[in-house]
Amino acid sequence: MLFIGRTSESEMMKCERKSNLHTKMILDRCKTVLILSSVVCTLAVVISLYKLLSYDAKFTKPFSPIPAGLYGNHLEPFEDQTPLPATPKKLDKARDAEAVVSLNAALEMKKNGKADKALKLFQHAFALSPKHADILNHYGEFLEDTKKDVVRADQLYTLALTNFPDHTGALMNRQRTASIVENLDREMLKKIDEKRDALSSIPENNAALRRAKKEAYFQHIYHTVGIEGNTMSLSQTRSILETRIAVAGKSIDEHNEILGLDAAMKYINQTLLYRLRDITMGDILEIHKRVLGHVDPVEGGHFRRTQVYVGGHIPPGPSEISRLMTQFLEWLNSEDAMELHPVRYAALAHYKLVHIHPFVDGNGRTSRLLMNLLLMQAGYPPVIIAKQHRHLYYQHLQTANEGDVRPFVRFIAQCTERTLNLYLWATSEYSHMVPAIGEPHILTGEGFEEDLL
Repeated sequence: MLFIGRTSESEMMKCERKSNLHTKMILDRCKTVLILSSVVCTLAVVISLYKLLSYDAKFTKPFSPIPAGLYGNHLEPFEDQTPLPATPKKLDKARDAEAVVSLNAALEMKKNGKADKALKLFQHAFALSPKHADILNHYGEFLEDTKKDVVRADQLYTLALTNFPDHTGALMNRQRTASIVENLDREMLKKIDEKRDALSSIPENNAALRRAKKEAYFQHIYHTVGIEGNTMSLSQTRSILETRIAVAGKSIDEHNEILGLDAAMKYINQTLLYRLRDITMGDILEIHKRVLGHVDPVEGGHFRRTQVYVGGHIPPGPSEISRLMTQFLEWLNSEDAMELHPVRYAALAHYKLVHIHPFVDGNGRTSRLLMNLLLMQAGYPPVIIAKQHRHLYYQHLQTANEGDVRPFVRFIAQCTERTLNLYLWATSEYSHMVPAIGEPHILTGEGFEEDLL
């Protein structure tokens, strides 16, 4: 009996040790799981913070374009009249033959060192046959060699490849210039960012900044409606916005264009500027509703139901609008798009929307308002595209339609820099990092590259 009792006690001790060992193993496993979970969670938090902090635009203070005293809800406008469809030109073999003769003469002049005469002959050849790959390639080589204009040369090579993708000379030249032009564009955008940062350093309550915002606001509306053919002067535009009194001799539609853009800008400033969520279809329709709604309440805020024609560009048919706009918004809110430089992102958004041309009227103004919303969210002031540069604006849009959107992006970048110059000149004590600007006609003075294309 004693033996049996001792055996039972021994077995009980063994069971207890096994139980303790089993419990310890479970605890050790739990600790391991907890430690691994903590490590994974920590890594996830670190990666998320890195992604958020590496994306500057989301943490840049938005630029509110409207100073105190300019708030309110007002009327809306009308937009560019739909031109008739362009009649496609028949291939003119005689013109092509003359263009080739002019090209050969230009090459001869270039060989003999007569650059001025060669330039005129190249321009003549290009005017006669603007899609001839040999003319585009040799013209680009001339600009690169004699004028040191790599940017325009690269544009000509790109246009040559658009029309004739297998052109050997253009391919070799384009491979050489592409990286050079990309670096030049990057430097230009870096300079613009420095000016934006200088503007951002000015306190919001600075009196000079408030005056500059007010003046730039009037200029923005004046030039934006002026691009569409509005004949109001800057002083008349200012008077309408400040007093709401009609200007004698001007049409109701011209008044409503100004008041509609004012309403759309204030809607953006009050509703969309500081919002963190994605831009929606409803946001774009609400902007358009204020741009067009008072003149044409049936079409304001609604996609077109008919075909339209815009110069040489035939936009998609009305049955395609909904699908294309959905694709556009997917791109607009995608990570890839938002990782672009803000100026490139905004310019591309403008081009993509105006290319779809989703509305019967008001497409240009709605696209420019969307572009400026994206720029303001990234800390830039709304871009002023001077009405005096209307021809360049439409010319670069046409170039984008032909396959090269970069000249349009550069044009918007130039306009962005000039708008920043306007603010920095008006608040000059803060503009120590940029050359002093003493000219009042900053937006419309000399300096824009007149595109040879």
